[in-house]
Amino acid sequence: MNLKKQFKDGLLTQNPVFVQLLGMCSCLAITTTLFNGIGMGISVLIILTCSNIVISLLRKIIPSDIRIAAYVVVIAGFVTIVDLLLQAYLNELSESLGVFIPLIVVNCIILARAESFASKNTIVASAVDGVMQGIGYTVALIAMCVIREFLGNGTFGSGIFNNGEGFRIIAEGYGALLIVLPVGGFITLGCLIAFFQWLLARFDSKKNSEVSK
Repeated sequence: MNLKKQFKDGLLTQNPVFVQLLGMCSCLAITTTLFNGIGMGISVLIILTCSNIVISLLRKIIPSDIRIAAYVVVIAGFVTIVDLLLQAYLNELSESLGVFIPLIVVNCIILARAESFASKNTIVASAVDGVMQGIGYTVALIAMCVIREFLGNGTFGSGIFNNGEGFRIIAEGYGALLIVLPVGGFITLGCLIAFFQWLLARFDSKKNSEVSK
């Protein structure tokens, strides 16, 4: 297990959103406030880590021809637990995220990690992979939320800071409301993916030039 490589993969080279382009539905739909992004990111991180552990534990028991169905059952169990906990203790967040919490059951990130990593690696490695990929997903959501909330509403930290009202940075009525609409989500995500790919290409170019010297 290479902890440094797994961290780098989750956050940068194999970032679930900006590189693997997974979990697009929730990333576009709920990233209008920082509260939503952090809540969704942590929920996915917990479910992904727990699912990876259980699937890795059962990887030699689950028959290969029903493995996807088995993965979905495992994931659904943890999604139900998280959903009920949110309803009980963070009802406002649960209502804000709505159907996107139950839809984590079929989130491409979790199924992809179950199939490509947890089913082939040890429990510890799978747990670390779940945490790192979850962090990468959360960071991507937070980046989307900060940009869309700031440009669209002119605020920062709505639902978290200043009694839930957030901090107003741009005068009310002067925000680009297009950014908080669905089309704004596509525009923001496209710009972030382009920036991320440029950044990775630059790192690779720098690394290759150092190796050639």
